[in-house]
Amino acid sequence: MVKNIKRYRKDLEKEGSPLAEKDENGRFIHLDFIPLTFMLPADYNLFVEEFRKNPNTTWIMKPCGKARGIGIFLVNKLSQLKKWSRDTRGIGIFLVNKLSQLRKWSQKTNFTPPTSKDTYVISKYIDNPLLIGGKFDLRLYVLVTSFRPLKCYIPLKCYMYRLGFARFCTVKYNASVNELDNMFVHLTNVSIQKQGEDYNAVHGGKWTVQNMRLFLEGTRGKEVTDKLFDEINWQTVHSLKAVSGNISNDRHCFECYGYDYIVDDNLKPWLIEVNASPSLTSTTSSDRIMKYRLMNDLINIVIPPGQMPDVRWNKIPQKEHLGYFDLLFDEELAQQDALNMDKKLGPGGMVRGRKDGSRPSPATWK
Repeated sequence: MVKNIKRYRKDLEKEGSPLAEKDENGRFIHLDFIPLTFMLPADYNLFVEEFRKNPNTTWIMKPCGKARGIGIFLVNKLSQLKKWSRDTRGIGIFLVNKLSQLRKWSQKTNFTPPTSKDTYVISKYIDNPLLIGGKFDLRLYVLVTSFRPLKCYIPLKCYMYRLGFARFCTVKYNASVNELDNMFVHLTNVSIQKQGEDYNAVHGGKWTVQNMRLFLEGTRGKEVTDKLFDEINWQTVHSLKAVSGNISNDRHCFECYGYDYIVDDNLKPWLIEVNASPSLTSTTSSDRIMKYRLMNDLINIVIPPGQMPDVRWNKIPQKEHLGYFDLLFDEELAQQDALNMDKKLGPGGMVRGRKDGSRPSPATWK
């Protein structure tokens, strides 16, 4: 995902797209939604260079191909990687803030071609998360019924599920370096939090997205809350566009992804992870009901009730069949919107986002 998003941004920049516009510091204005991330050991030298620029930064490291918080930990000194480098099993995810922590590891690995088993993702830790009692993240479900791979025009079409949830840490957030090893403070994974003494099995440490939205509207205001979720929709669509050329599209198939977002204290969402096989395990009765509805609504979109499966069918289901899904993006509709915009503007007309710094209108998910 990270590599594809980076390539996607570079391609847009080469094309001169307004989406690739940067600020005075060289940061993307519209496509800055993933923390600074590197793949180890392949990007080790690049990481070292970045680390030297900001030696007091904390990093989080995670092994590829793992789930449920396995192998995740925080590091703020390079020396912290020495212990991990001596044990090839590692811990999973961790934070780093000193180069010495990676040197020992790099010497041991000798940069042999990595496999998915020993490749790690290291990202700058979001150390200013929005706190509601403790740290939390958002799990949102996105259904993709078609991609548009290279040399094959099958429009991207995806849906966002309204019944996602927020997962909370059971221990109050503490940014102190003394708490870097306390996973109950930093990792929201239920498989980890339910091992803690403060875990509540009744609500499972979760809020519905609706309750989260109501809380934010009451404490921060409706306008900024709408902007937050609009930004999440924006990021989701462009993350899918970034990988569409590398997805083997099959008209017989669909995919339901689990998107994980962290919101910082400026109400900026950050895309942390996309799960191709999100867990459907239930921890509470409300969780079970929500996931049952998810599967039921998903099937009703893929196979509309009363109809036989047909790979040639690529329409948007009737509203009553969408359930709790909302159409997030339809490439055909987006292209039609663009054509209509060009007709309205006429020769020399300006597309919104080119001069005032705002993005093109995301009308397809409104």
